Amino acid sequence: MAEFVLVAGAWLGSWAWSEVVPELTAAGHGAHPVTLSGVAEKSAVPAGQATHVQDIVDAVEGADLREVVVVGHSYSGIPVGQAAERIGDRLARAVFVDSNVPADGESFTSVWSEAQVAALTERGFWPPLTAEDYAGQGLSGAEIARIVGGSTPHPAASLTEPAVLSRPLGELPATYIKCLLDGDTPSPDVVELLESDRWNLVELNTGHWPMFSQPKELATILLDAVKA
Repeated sequence: MAEFVLVAGAWLGSWAWSEVVPELTAAGHGAHPVTLSGVAEKSAVPAGQATHVQDIVDAVEGADLREVVVVGHSYSGIPVGQAAERIGDRLARAVFVDSNVPADGESFTSVWSEAQVAALTERGFWPPLTAEDYAGQGLSGAEIARIVGGSTPHPAASLTEPAVLSRPLGELPATYIKCLLDGDTPSPDVVELLESDRWNLVELNTGHWPMFSQPKELATILLDAVKA
C-alpha cells in the first residue's frame, strides 16, 4: 500500500484534491492532502519556502508514513522536490504534476524580472488568478468558479526564497506529468531531468489543473506511478 501525500499549487489548499482522494483510497492506498502554510485555512500563518518544505515533511513524519508517493502540482513541485529528498527511505516516488522543479539556490521567481520580484515583495503576496485566466485549460464554468472561489493569496516569501538540495534531483525516482493544454513539452530543466533513467514522462490531455478537469484520469496516472 502506498501513502499519497498531495500538495496543490499556488493559492490552493488540501480541498483541491477532493475528487482525487476517493479514487486513491478506493484502490486501497492512503491519501493525505496537505494545505501549505499561508494559504486556504492556514492563510494567517507566515510562510516562506522552507516553511512549505517542512509542512510536507511534517505531514509524512507526523503520521509515520512509509512507501510515500509525494505529489506536487505547479508551484508545489519546488517544495515537494526538496521534501522528497528530506524524507529519505520513506519515499517510494515523487510525482510532479505540470509543475516547477527545484534547483539548488534558485527560487520560483528566479526567472522573473527585478521589477516583478520587487512588486511581489512589496505586496507580500501573489494574488489569485481571475476566472478569465483559466480559459483554454479544459475546465467547465463550474470548475473555474470552484477554483476561483476557493483560492487565497499566496505568500510572497515562499516564491522568492531559494531551494536547498543536497544532491541532484535526477537521482530521485520520479514521474513528471505534462498537461498538454498548458504546452506541448516540459520546460528545459524538466527535459534535462527526464534524461535520468529514474524519471519518466506521462502526458495528460488536459490543462494545468487536472485535479479539477480530469481527476479520475489523474488518479489513474498516480496509481500507475506506484508500479513504476
